[in-house]
Amino acid sequence: MSYQDRWLLPAGIIDSLPEESAHLEKLRRRLLDVYATWGYELVIPPLMEYLESLLVGTGQILDLQTFKLTDQFTGRLMGIRADMTPQIARIDAHRLRREVPTRLCYLGTVLHTRPNSFSGSRSPLQVGVELFGYQGVDSDIEILSLMLETLEITGITDFHIDIGHVEIYRRLIAQAKREIKQTQQPIPTTIQTDREEENEEPLFEFEEPLFDAIKRKANTEIKTLLSQWNISQPLRQMLSELPQLHGDAQVLQAARRIFNRAPHGVHTALDELEQLQAQWHGIPLHFDLAELRGYSYHMGVIFAAYVSQHGRAIAKGGRYDIGKSFGCSRPATGFSTNLRTIVSLQPEILSTKPAAIFAPPTPTDALLATTLATTIRQLREQGEVVISRLPHQIGDAQAMGCDRELRLTATGWQVTPL
Repeated sequence: MSYQDRWLLPAGIIDSLPEESAHLEKLRRRLLDVYATWGYELVIPPLMEYLESLLVGTGQILDLQTFKLTDQFTGRLMGIRADMTPQIARIDAHRLRREVPTRLCYLGTVLHTRPNSFSGSRSPLQVGVELFGYQGVDSDIEILSLMLETLEITGITDFHIDIGHVEIYRRLIAQAKREIKQTQQPIPTTIQTDREEENEEPLFEFEEPLFDAIKRKANTEIKTLLSQWNISQPLRQMLSELPQLHGDAQVLQAARRIFNRAPHGVHTALDELEQLQAQWHGIPLHFDLAELRGYSYHMGVIFAAYVSQHGRAIAKGGRYDIGKSFGCSRPATGFSTNLRTIVSLQPEILSTKPAAIFAPPTPTDALLATTLATTIRQLREQGEVVISRLPHQIGDAQAMGCDRELRLTATGWQVTPL
């Protein structure tokens, strides 16, 4: 490496410069304070753990995003966290071991082997909340409310929320498996697909082609595949129409008609979606009943926030149960976001520097030096930024980013505008 390249950072690894760092810290403090008022306790998990703990119950994509190294003490494989959610689930299941509902929040840097699509960063600053030990739509409502409040606090206003429920597809496909098993006629698997969604484990072989087609909303392909399945006509129709059920709240009404003969779990899922819809009337909600993000990981409602001009979610969450992989089943709902992404969407905020006061160097007169020090301390206690001028330094008050200065007047030290 040449001398000129010695200070370059790896691709996707970034510094936060003063203005961005100040804004990130301000958001961090405010968000954690708000979460605390809802009863969410802060936890700080380690940067790295044994790999099997980091990846338990999460799927292939998180494995691909995780940097791996060997522990020199034990020889075991370790990983640098790419997502903090499994760590929080481990803390709940094995460190806290509470029987009552537990609310935890967290904020810290994670590391990805590949950059995200927003800023090309591989070091997101992840913040989130998790509610453990309660399975029901009320936990979904609370977490989604906190996600909306987080967006409001961070200044994101132009967004919409996508909501789905993986149990609808899961119950329909379970019914299809039962019918197929009764006939003992296997389904052809001529279509091979790459599954790229995060947190997904391989499905039964005969289901893979349909799963992929539904995710892509490939209606013709779906109908072709289903025509080869020996299942009842009503079930075939429900599965074929599932990808078309996306849009506003009217989608839920249409789903009631289409799924009138569906298994009971489908109607329970629709009940929960209707309860969510009833909570917010001024928020743009988009329902997608064929959304299968994190299918093997999530076990109920899933949701994500999107902004215009960006194709990927800026915040996402849902219902899950990683705790059972740690030997302690704890249904949970949570959400997380990347504060770096949030800040990158508001570049105008970073262009505003905080007001500051420029103070003169310490006078040689002992009394003046004492009164100056007292005045500066009082100003700082009031929350003012006071920058003391160094003797013979380069740059005046404006060059130092100050809009006022501290001057000695007949009545003492006074703050005066430049």
